[in-house]
Amino acid sequence: MREAIVNAVVHNDYSYGATPKLEFFADRAEVTSMGGLPYGVTEQDFFGGCSVPRNKEIMRVFRDLEIVEHLGSGVPRILKACGKEAFEIRDSYVRIVFRYAKPLSEAGQVTGQVSEQVTEQVTEQVTEQVKRLLSCLKLSPCGTREIMEALQLRHRPSFLFDYLQPALEAKLVAMTQPESPKSPTQKYRLTDKGRVLLNEGGGHE
Repeated sequence: MREAIVNAVVHNDYSYGATPKLEFFADRAEVTSMGGLPYGVTEQDFFGGCSVPRNKEIMRVFRDLEIVEHLGSGVPRILKACGKEAFEIRDSYVRIVFRYAKPLSEAGQVTGQVSEQVTEQVTEQVTEQVKRLLSCLKLSPCGTREIMEALQLRHRPSFLFDYLQPALEAKLVAMTQPESPKSPTQKYRLTDKGRVLLNEGGGHE
């Protein structure tokens, strides 16, 4: 996880204000770096240990502080410990998922309390954004561009990470064409769960 966090900070695309994220869930922890792979780096290069730091000044500082040993050592270490299945590589982000050996809900009363606190914190961070998204879908399914225009958002990665992804993961929103996730005509609709949450919250203007 240390290697994943260091990589996320060094390789994150800060140009649009997006920041790397460390999130805890009941069954996993996720480290996400925004911006996808650096230009010219393929997945084969990435898994082979090829390192092209997007933020060279941050890398220089980390090396001066001996936080990193040398370029390209982090990913092979994570691969050795967790395998390729821990990585989720998309055009807009790179995420590393660390699955717990035992879900927090089964780890005892104290851990359960910690899990509940973490869940509340995560919910507080995303609820308003997700509810705004749900409100856009109240009348009918919409595509990504329509939703972003309604929310007055311009930065697609931030929309995907802060609005759409949490809504999909929470099963509040579903694709109209789940068999073709990247279809140019893809739209998103409210699920029954999403509609209940929207109604309970009274919606957002």
